[in-house]
Amino acid sequence: MIRIFITPEEISDGEAGRITGMLDSGKWDYAHLRHPDATLRDMRRLIEEIPQRLHRRLRLHGHFSLAADFNLGGLHLNRRCPSVPDFYDGPHSRSCHSIDEVTAATDCDYVTLSPIFDSISKQGYKAAFSQDELMRLNDIATPRVIALGGITPSRTEDIKKYNFSGYAVKGATDMF
Repeated sequence: MIRIFITPEEISDGEAGRITGMLDSGKWDYAHLRHPDATLRDMRRLIEEIPQRLHRRLRLHGHFSLAADFNLGGLHLNRRCPSVPDFYDGPHSRSCHSIDEVTAATDCDYVTLSPIFDSISKQGYKAAFSQDELMRLNDIATPRVIALGGITPSRTEDIKKYNFSGYAVKGATDMF
C-alpha cells in the first residue's frame, strides 16, 4: 500500500525536520507539500531544508515552478492548481471527490479520493461515498486510487476491501 502524509496548510517551525523524520521512519512513502498560502520563497526554503535524498518522495500541491529546480517526486493537481504546467512531463496525481473524477484522471499515476470517512482534520466534512459506490472502484484499473479522509490505523483494514492502492492522511499522522 502507498502511504502518504499531507502537510497542514501553514508551514511551521521545524517542519522540514518533521518531514525528514517521518519519511525516514519507514512508515510513509510520500509527503505532499500542501501549504496553499505559502510564498514561493517559503516553499523553496522548506524543500532546501529537506535532504536531497528525500526529494523524490515529495509532491507539490502548488508552486509548480519549483519542479524545474528540484528533482521532486511529482505534482499534485487540485482545484487551486488544476493542470500540469507546459514545461513539466513528470509524474503527477490529482485530488478527486467523485468516482467520475477518478475515471476521468487516466493521465495520473494515482489520485486521492475523499472523503472516504468522516474527516479528522476538517469539522463537518462527512464521508461522501456509500459502500456500493466504493465497490465501483474494483472496476477501475487505472489510475491507482488513494483513500483520503478520516483515515486512522483501525480503518486501514477497511480500505483494503475496496480497490484502494493506499491511503493519505492529514490530521492523523501522529496515530501511525
